[in-house]
Amino acid sequence: MRYSYNKNKRKLNYMILIIMLLVVSIGYAILSSNLNILGSSEISAPTWDIHWENVSVKSGSVSATTPTIDTIKTTVNYSVTLTIPGEYYEFTVDAVNAGTIDGMVSVISNKLNGTEITTLPNYLEYKVSYEDGIDIAPNHLLAANTSEKYKVHVGYKKDISVSDIPEGAQTLNLSFSVTYVQSDSNAVIRSSFKNDSWETIVNNVKNNTIPSYYTVGSTKEVDMGTFETHTLRIANRSTPSECSITGFSQTACGFVLEFADIISIHNMNSTSTNVGGWPSSSMRLYVNTDIYNALPTELKNGIIDTTVVSGHAASTGETNFTSTNKLYFLSTHEVWEDVDGKKYDGIDYRDTAYNNTRQLDYYAGLNVTTSNYSGAIKQRNGSNYWWWLRSAYSYYAYAFYSVDNNGFWSYVSASNPLGVSPAFRIG
Repeated sequence: MRYSYNKNKRKLNYMILIIMLLVVSIGYAILSSNLNILGSSEISAPTWDIHWENVSVKSGSVSATTPTIDTIKTTVNYSVTLTIPGEYYEFTVDAVNAGTIDGMVSVISNKLNGTEITTLPNYLEYKVSYEDGIDIAPNHLLAANTSEKYKVHVGYKKDISVSDIPEGAQTLNLSFSVTYVQSDSNAVIRSSFKNDSWETIVNNVKNNTIPSYYTVGSTKEVDMGTFETHTLRIANRSTPSECSITGFSQTACGFVLEFADIISIHNMNSTSTNVGGWPSSSMRLYVNTDIYNALPTELKNGIIDTTVVSGHAASTGETNFTSTNKLYFLSTHEVWEDVDGKKYDGIDYRDTAYNNTRQLDYYAGLNVTTSNYSGAIKQRNGSNYWWWLRSAYSYYAYAFYSVDNNGFWSYVSASNPLGVSPAFRIG
């Protein structure tokens, strides 16, 4: 029998109290702390510093005490109460190697109520992994001046039988610890989207051998020369049937990468006009020349032409536009699902191409809507910043849509300088 909310079923007033303890142990071979050379020269001692940083709770998690890192940064503590099936709590934390010595994973321990875990209760979801879902394993390298993002997920299973629901409140003490030691010849660089070369990534996508660890939301830095180093993330992997509809934009279909931050600041047009929409904008030329040419050759070799459908302005006789681009800006629907119910002012009304595309997997996974929009925030130099979309605002002949510094939609005159953060497809 499957669980339901029928009054005849067992009443769901049970609570699970989860107390999570993450511990990172640190060890390394004994090293000389002072190597003096006679004269006036001195060689600095190597440094060992692996610790936790940057806790971030996933949107959609139940309310709980915010995870805290202790003063020496080796332990993360949090507690959460889960009351009904389907509730979960998830956060990420960075294992940072701030020293000058390469480290590697040595020992991993995962315990429930003080005993090493072999099986979990039928009602419990629990896993500690890297952010992309790959298990932490011995000998994984954590090079000096790098970091790895760990993900902790604990949940009350949704699809369980009534017989699996606990009879009363369950207090579960979960602890995960990992010991890092100085790396040696056994150290291995784990395969990941972050670590794979652009050539490997492109070949995997082109050959339709995309690894499971290329998860939506995974990120990788890209050196863009004079534009400096920026972060790309996997924004989409799926190709639903609607992608085959005639006139449907291909911008949220297949393997899509988008910039997770702001590359530069630029106006959409030198004058305040949205006539001609995205295809006629000076921004489209800038993105597909200056920005595109700054990407590494190995990455450009994988970027394909994409059919881009974009909305039109208030100009008489204009209809939606179709163009072909290497790089393109996102549209309103690719970021938000419109749930505001505004018949004459919502993005599903003023963006005339709203129904010609779909929400990207990344934003759908964060449940980004017109009433829940913080997941759309992007930053420039560490601060929230406005960024452009390709959608013309159809009520006026001067404005394009944008994302403000809170992640909400707005429309701005085309001559204003806002953030540049395009997307593209590989395949």
